[in-house]
Amino acid sequence: MASGSRRWGALPLPLLLPLLLPPAACRAGGGCAGEGGPLEPFDALYASGVEAYYGGDFAGAARCLERALRSRRELRDARLRCRRRCRGQVRLAAPGPGAGGDLPFFGSVLRRAGCVRRCEEPRLGAASRHRAAEEVRADFQRRVPYSYLQRAYIQLNKLEEAANAAHTFFMANPEHMEIQQDIENYKTMAGKVSLIDREAKQHMEDYSAGVRHYDKEEYELAIDFLERALKRYYSEDEDCQIMCEGPQRFEEHEYLEYKAGLYEAIADHYMQVLACKHDCVRELATRSGRISPIENFLPLHYDYLQFAYYRVGDFVKALECAKSYLLFHPDDEDVLENAGYYEGLLEGTMDPDTIKPRKEAKRLLRRHKLESHLLQVAAAGLGYTYKEPNYWNRYGARQDEHSVPSSISNEPEDGPRLSLARKPMPKPDRELKEGGPLLYSDVKFVYNSQQLNGTQRVLLDNVISEEQCRELHRVASGIMLAGDGYRGKTSPHTPNERFEGATVLKALKYGYEGRVPLKSARLFYDISEKARRIVESYFMLNSTLYFSYTHLVCRTALSGQQERRNDLSHPIHADNCLLDPEANECWKEPPAYTFRDYSALLYMNADFEGGEFIFTEMDAKTVTASIKPKCGRMISFSSGGENPHGVKAVTKGQRCAVALWFTLDPLYRELERIQADEVIAMLDQEHLGPSEMNINPKDEL
Repeated sequence: MASGSRRWGALPLPLLLPLLLPPAACRAGGGCAGEGGPLEPFDALYASGVEAYYGGDFAGAARCLERALRSRRELRDARLRCRRRCRGQVRLAAPGPGAGGDLPFFGSVLRRAGCVRRCEEPRLGAASRHRAAEEVRADFQRRVPYSYLQRAYIQLNKLEEAANAAHTFFMANPEHMEIQQDIENYKTMAGKVSLIDREAKQHMEDYSAGVRHYDKEEYELAIDFLERALKRYYSEDEDCQIMCEGPQRFEEHEYLEYKAGLYEAIADHYMQVLACKHDCVRELATRSGRISPIENFLPLHYDYLQFAYYRVGDFVKALECAKSYLLFHPDDEDVLENAGYYEGLLEGTMDPDTIKPRKEAKRLLRRHKLESHLLQVAAAGLGYTYKEPNYWNRYGARQDEHSVPSSISNEPEDGPRLSLARKPMPKPDRELKEGGPLLYSDVKFVYNSQQLNGTQRVLLDNVISEEQCRELHRVASGIMLAGDGYRGKTSPHTPNERFEGATVLKALKYGYEGRVPLKSARLFYDISEKARRIVESYFMLNSTLYFSYTHLVCRTALSGQQERRNDLSHPIHADNCLLDPEANECWKEPPAYTFRDYSALLYMNADFEGGEFIFTEMDAKTVTASIKPKCGRMISFSSGGENPHGVKAVTKGQRCAVALWFTLDPLYRELERIQADEVIAMLDQEHLGPSEMNINPKDEL
């Protein structure tokens, strides 16, 4: 038992469940629980699977984890089936007038509740069996079981299953760099190119396929997939509404002390159900594992379809979809003009006024508006806190790459207009500029954004001299630690390289202690400040640019591991958002460093092989610019999804640079930089000794 205790010491509480439950037979030759009888709780199966994994029983782990995933799906399906059946069998009666008039309504509520219980119990057992802890539910939302599964399958040499499990986890965790590398390895080992997302939302998959065909001007295929996506969207919306009728949390009340009256208690529960139903629009527009929804998701289906139908000559459907889109955005000038153009094409053959928006869109929008009204009434009269989100933000626009029909030789001059060009990134709260002074006469301009095929990019040379590069390199060899900044992981991005780093404060501390020359430590501080001033000036920022993080980093190729490398030194990513190449999005949400605004890399050497810095498109594949590092060269760029970037494999030698991230928000200033500023200020005083400066050389500054 002692070794078992050590094994579980660092695990989250939900995964300690196997120690508290009767042992599940997940070991070799057994199985999880029996297949017969009520559905086994998915949280218990999950805990048993994790216990088997850490016990080295990978076959048992895979069995239990697969059972846990299946159990969770079957639990949802059973609840949906029963609630839908009982909706049809027991209609809610309307209350009547006078005393006792409410009895028919409450009688039907009681009958429906009894119907649901009778339906669920044979398959699910007691409801309390399936009330998983919040931490466990969060693990399933983040697809953590698939992370365990892929490791278990790789131990069992089931490469295809491992690849699909890894891909499924990655789709909800695109920032997880180790999984990225695992997937590339699986593709090579198994010869597998297409991977399966086992938790894919089918309406999302159909929508994405429709958009891909639309971008290729394959309009008939685009229509097929987008129409299928709409059908599945409305089906999923109904399911989401039904699932909201389950238990709710009374966040503002301690249940045992809850003393509300009949109608207050009903209102408390119903308003939480209603808020859940109202948010189904956001839920269905949000990819698994993400927080932010795809902007304008449902209306975009109709926007794509109205033009696709026009291109295949079905003007009736084109007008129908245009009018459906206008239900959500009645003042959209482009689509209003399109609708008018389609009406003109139909004149003489039929009355355009007989073409109406689609009924399902009208029903959903009518219900959504009524939900919003009730929630706001409750907020005003019952003391709820509620703020209506903007569910139909028109920022989300089609990503058409081709020109408007008027620019195509076989289309009429007055053809329908499109909201054109690629979907723009969110507009910053500042005007984007570049081309400001470089401040230092020796700094040489090389390329601007246009020459680097992007936005807010600049390449400069001679930012520091050859001698300064050599001095920085000497400092680096004396202060860097393997895995610094990555919790001690010596190879955080690729197993084929060693990563080392150090901060400005650490350099000054070592300089003060005499472990490296203080002048050299001071150089690290000074050149990073020089870089900050250049970036602030070149991009013509009208507010102060602050340090967010400063890191002296080296990547060293590991001997014996460079043959047939197909990975990157640093995978493609963005610096302030989570890059999602499949969705062509960059999600500005945790765990991304969303407060970063600008980035810079100042290179110290060129005596290595590989290691080119690259910019790509949002697909993380199409390279738009490649930069070979050398002493004194600096690349700087805005930190958002407009600038995905990475580093090619370092195949020989050591590549060193000063990595800098900046923010315009003083709340996110780098704490160590503030401390370093204070140390520098003290050192700048006239020849003060340690005692006069009140610094203990052994202190962590």
